[in-house]
Amino acid sequence: MWGLRPSGFLAEVGDLSKYDHGQQIIRLAGLNLRENSSGKRKGKTGISKRGRSRLRGLLFRCIMPIVAKNAEFKALHKHYTTRNQNPLKKKQSLIALCGKLIRVLYTLGTKQKEYDVNEVFGPIRLAQLQENAA
Repeated sequence: MWGLRPSGFLAEVGDLSKYDHGQQIIRLAGLNLRENSSGKRKGKTGISKRGRSRLRGLLFRCIMPIVAKNAEFKALHKHYTTRNQNPLKKKQSLIALCGKLIRVLYTLGTKQKEYDVNEVFGPIRLAQLQENAA
């Protein structure tokens, strides 16, 4: 599946049925956002990195060929980096796509379904991606 080794993902995550939703796995990987601030100083927002570094590394190494080969993830990466409001830098976009990949894998694993772009992205996001591509 897109160059991803499910065995590595499942070895780090374990049984998918013990999670209530994909956000728990995102937190396990340390990909959730947190603000680095102290007292009156407001810091930058970045990923927490409080989680399994091997899982983060695995996901990041897997998202690179997925963005290169999968048309939907490629379009989503382009959308994130070129949108008018709050465009992301390339690495920020890849981290956001790692979270998307976790949610996709969680849904596919728990519902025992095959990958279908209409279910993964939904009609609204697909319309945005098609509008952005045109």
